[in-house]
Amino acid sequence: MTKLSVKKINNSSLSRPIFATSPPGDKDRLFIVEQNTGKIRILRLATGAIDSIPFLQLTGLSTGNEQGFLGLAFAPDFATSGFLYVSFTNTIGTSVIRRYKVSTTNKDVVDPTSATDVISIPQPFTNHNGGWIAFSPKDKFLYIGIGDGGSENDPNKTSQNPTLLLGKMLRIDVTKDDFPADPTRNYAIPPTNPFVGKPGFLPEIWALGLRNPWRCCFDRKTGDLYMGDVGQGKFEEINFQPVASKGGENYGWSLREGKHAFKPVAGASTALTEPIFEYSHENGEQGVIGGYVYRGAAIPDLQGTYFFADLTGFVTSIAFDGHTVSNQVDRTNELFPDGPPSAFSSFGEDADGELYLVNLIPGEVYKIVKN
Repeated sequence: MTKLSVKKINNSSLSRPIFATSPPGDKDRLFIVEQNTGKIRILRLATGAIDSIPFLQLTGLSTGNEQGFLGLAFAPDFATSGFLYVSFTNTIGTSVIRRYKVSTTNKDVVDPTSATDVISIPQPFTNHNGGWIAFSPKDKFLYIGIGDGGSENDPNKTSQNPTLLLGKMLRIDVTKDDFPADPTRNYAIPPTNPFVGKPGFLPEIWALGLRNPWRCCFDRKTGDLYMGDVGQGKFEEINFQPVASKGGENYGWSLREGKHAFKPVAGASTALTEPIFEYSHENGEQGVIGGYVYRGAAIPDLQGTYFFADLTGFVTSIAFDGHTVSNQVDRTNELFPDGPPSAFSSFGEDADGELYLVNLIPGEVYKIVKN
């Protein structure tokens, strides 16, 4: 089995980095989201240097343990359109997806006057905001992972309520506008969304029954969707949606936590999609950090291997063939022989498909490399 290690790549400090990604085809830069400063920082992959001028400076954030600047996605045609999308909570705690455009005179900064809010989702509490956004390599639509609204035990029963966007995976078309009279809704509903035209269901919903989807990914080769969903108090889970899915899956919260009954409701749907993997809190684990399927070239033996972590520091890899999980490996000790840092916040993926780990405090980014 290939042995792995990590290499710290940032030469200067970052403030609560919470996500890292690169635009398609951009092999020189890694873009890092800072949760509370509202900045996107550019890290030069060749040197580890971080540009002193941020790529973007957001203002008007609510900040806290689970609020702030939470997600970033570059448009599939970013190289020509210059569009990028950000996910954050505003000053009143509402989840906002906003579009920006890169400056026409400087590719290393965003034009702040290009801001257009795409969709806003009110949040009743400060936690469980989700915040992951990404474009599917298959259909090019924007997917949005939104938590159940927070507090504990899904008190408002949002995740199973099809009239609310909370606790869902959403799918929208950001290249069109079905709501020209509404300046707060600048998107279209893909006509193949599973609940289009179904009474009592919001058409933006792609899947439901999520608690707090914290870091999801599309396999860049297959288009399959993996979702890390943070549990309540006993179980963490990894959910899966094959690329051939037509949507509409119900991943169970809060009827279930992982594969276990949590809050059964008489008459509730029994057509639930169970996670492909779960783990308990018996060893002190606290929250799953969903990762990526490795599709880089530097470590060929890892092709198709899915990595995920826990907030407390352990890192695991598995293989999944669409039916069965195999090759579960605890990678923690080989990656961090002196002990892992606490407070992992995310994985990252560069344009070549190489993987990174992001540590919230003290603010480090590690590249996963062959030992």
